[in-house]
Amino acid sequence: MDRVRLAAVMRQLALEAGAAIMAIYDRPDMEVRAKGDESPVTAADEAADALIAAGLAAAFPGLPVVTEEQASSHAFRADTFLIVDPLDGTKEFVQRRGDFTVNIALVDHGVPVAGVVYAPAKGRLFATDPAGGAVEEDLATGTRRPIRVAAAPDNGALRIVASKSHFDAATQEFVARYAVGDLVNAGSSLKFCLVAAGEADLYPRLGRTMEWDTAAGDAVLRAAGGLVLRADDRTPLAYGKPGWDNPHFIACAPGVVLKD
Repeated sequence: MDRVRLAAVMRQLALEAGAAIMAIYDRPDMEVRAKGDESPVTAADEAADALIAAGLAAAFPGLPVVTEEQASSHAFRADTFLIVDPLDGTKEFVQRRGDFTVNIALVDHGVPVAGVVYAPAKGRLFATDPAGGAVEEDLATGTRRPIRVAAAPDNGALRIVASKSHFDAATQEFVARYAVGDLVNAGSSLKFCLVAAGEADLYPRLGRTMEWDTAAGDAVLRAAGGLVLRADDRTPLAYGKPGWDNPHFIACAPGVVLKD
């Protein structure tokens, strides 16, 4: 696959989906519905999903696209596939807190090898670079820069980022094992990107997530030199699992000393 073309298509679709999301975000009468699992869904999720799915199918015919909002796609099984969460952080979106993202990734034999994460309310776009590494774009200024995880995180004062909506007792207990210099709460896949950009050192997730929630952010973080490991055996998080459920995981810079 032409990775340069893939990156361009994913970036463009993320930007277009972000624009569609923001058009609904600004409406005063946003409608919120509950899906079968009681998680929220809005017209923005559906609009972004339709746009991205159609764009990927047109650009890469024959390549499976797994997307959160299309249950029929969850039956796909392939060694190489695209995986999409058109609006990660719907709760943040509904509460107009800004920490929501568009996520598109390519998975190859269990590994997320390319991805884009776009936070339209913040004007920040993170992506894997086909030339190697990861980059961030500031849409307000039009600037683009390479990003890298912290080279030497201070294990005596770690910068930990955790979920705004899922900061539960298990996460609190995990965080308590470490010397914390700063604890930041953030929503959606932005947490991966904060570690990738060297703005945080450690992101633990000890609750349920699905592969579409994590694949794009995981790809960006790995490309930036970071690690995404299962919490139980510290092996890399793998993709294409039956049911698409993730185990608990830890995302971090390699210099973080993990504790049992």
